[in-house]
Amino acid sequence: MNRSVLRVIRGCLLAASTAGLAGCYSGDIDNLQTQIDGLKAEMASVKSTADEALSAAQAAEAKAASADANARRAAAAAEEINAKLDRLFRKAVKP
Repeated sequence: MNRSVLRVIRGCLLAASTAGLAGCYSGDIDNLQTQIDGLKAEMASVKSTADEALSAAQAAEAKAASADANARRAAAAAEEINAKLDRLFRKAVKP
């Protein structure tokens, strides 16, 4: 066979194998892009859930602070009433 024919055949084989590999890589890239897009969507969902959890935690913290303040006021009122009752009792028992 002529050298130029061999070069043409060799070139065609090289081009065909390169095109075949490029097709495989293209499929891999598409697959990776699909996975990346899925991970991005999942990450957005996780962030949304985390934001909701943070908001709920902040609301619970505010309610807990309010309940604590109410409990402190109730304890102070109970102490005041207890002191008044103690004074009344002492007056009543005094001869």
